[in-house]
Amino acid sequence: MRVAVIGAGIVGVTTAYELGLRGHEVTVLERRDSVAAEGSFAHAGIVAPGWIAPWAAPGLPGRLLRAWCGRAGTLQLSSRAALTQAPWLWQAWRAGRPAAHTSGRQALWRLAEFSRERLLELTRQLELDYEQEPGCLVLLRSGRELDAARPALALLREWGVGHELIDAVRCRQLEPAMAPATRLHAAVHLPLDGVGNCRQFAHLLKAEAQKLGVRFRFQATVQTIDAGRPTRLRLADGEIAAYDAVVVCAGAGAGELLRRMGLRLPLLAIQGCSVTAPIRHLDGQLPLVPRAAVIDARHGVAIVRLGDRIRVAGTAELGRTGALPAPRALRTLYGVLDDWYPSAARTQAAQHWQGVSPTLPDGRPALGPSGADGVWVNAGHGEHGWALACGSACLLAEQISGRAAPLDATGLAATRWR
Repeated sequence: MRVAVIGAGIVGVTTAYELGLRGHEVTVLERRDSVAAEGSFAHAGIVAPGWIAPWAAPGLPGRLLRAWCGRAGTLQLSSRAALTQAPWLWQAWRAGRPAAHTSGRQALWRLAEFSRERLLELTRQLELDYEQEPGCLVLLRSGRELDAARPALALLREWGVGHELIDAVRCRQLEPAMAPATRLHAAVHLPLDGVGNCRQFAHLLKAEAQKLGVRFRFQATVQTIDAGRPTRLRLADGEIAAYDAVVVCAGAGAGELLRRMGLRLPLLAIQGCSVTAPIRHLDGQLPLVPRAAVIDARHGVAIVRLGDRIRVAGTAELGRTGALPAPRALRTLYGVLDDWYPSAARTQAAQHWQGVSPTLPDGRPALGPSGADGVWVNAGHGEHGWALACGSACLLAEQISGRAAPLDATGLAATRWR
């Protein structure tokens, strides 16, 4: 089949590779001039199926209220966003009720676990090196935070997820560079989870896809999709191209492309940011940085080491359109870094990045047929795009190839929003 993939973020690149691997003639259309140039560029890089969860969760109304009043450091909500996104927020609240949240979290976990296995398989088969390191620690500063985490720990036990609840002493043995003065009550150790450079992986997999015959076209903006057999795409330069199938992996642009076809996919662009800085090397000492991935549960902020750099990432902003991170978000990131690894980074050389995570109200991606002839969807992964990309791509490629789904995809169908 002749297949077009719209978008060359991590989801689009992995989708193109999996389709090429199955013998399809694949063309990737990307509006930027490189792969992983937008939301996949500089996020935390954590692959942690064990701690993955939908954005909507119990207690969401309280979090939104505190954010609206300016009292939530990592979640920011403007008055304008509260009004314009009220239908989306209502759907998110409904999806965040306990029973729905547990079901959604299990669906995400199944996909994330499958995705990690596929990522490791590709890493071994293709001998890829993308600054990956195993291990993840979720830091709990107080007994109250541990109590709040107990329902999640119960689910990990129920689903057989490898993890260990450890005390502060054991945590600091695993991460000896952590600041001793910062209060730490306990931590969740996820030894099978880890971190890797998403952008670097995307470039490596792009090269492997090209070996399979996949064609990448950059600065190619798709304006409209005309479903049918064949499915026709109209590009911004006026070109019209026909394909047997089209996969929409266009990140934040997926919702608008589908809307023009009359299909509803309620994607909300949630902005997150990161700080990346060179590691500070002190004379005669090992660098005081995390060995792999650390997540501050209170703030939802991750600290990771990527090669000779340290990255701090997190925060969520609804309704903000600025190109640069908000000062308050940056203060949160620098504050968490200073709490745990105060001598880790040369912050005067830091780079700031802001990216968009296209998120559906229930926090799960939309995978599979769109409901329109010849059009497929692989979008809406939110902040978990890197953790879900390889599994989503494999699942969709099997579906397009007419094969049985390799895992239970209940709750992930793109048509659930029709």
